[in-house]
Amino acid sequence: MRAFWGLRAYRGVRNLDSAVRRLFSTFALGAPGVGLLLLRVVAGSALVFHAAMALGGDPPVGSIMLYVISGAVGILLLVGLWTPIAGSLLAILASWSAFVHTADLWTCVFLGTLGAALALLGPGAWSVDARLFGWKRVELPDRKS
Repeated sequence: MRAFWGLRAYRGVRNLDSAVRRLFSTFALGAPGVGLLLLRVVAGSALVFHAAMALGGDPPVGSIMLYVISGAVGILLLVGLWTPIAGSLLAILASWSAFVHTADLWTCVFLGTLGAALALLGPGAWSVDARLFGWKRVELPDRKS
């Protein structure tokens, strides 16, 4: 079956380009792509807003790094750069925050679910990931005889 589809055995990731391409063979266009864009914008803007509000106040010294990381993850999600990594980090940060700050449990569950979904589904066609790591069309010039 592998020989029929022209697939070769996977021997490890050689570079980030092939890693992202292996995760998402296509970057969704049309309505699915718009849906992924909306998921990224909602999750990213919520993270950036939450981090800005927390850093605008007077957070404890230990929490400053957490808010800076969550703001950076939000910016990565907004532009769609390294979406599988950013989505996984969001899911981890939200899970940890759900155990530490039980007052806003459902916000953490919401953001963690969005992060896990984005890590599994990918960034969509309207993202920096699609521009950097998507399939390229190569046109070869005609041979001169």
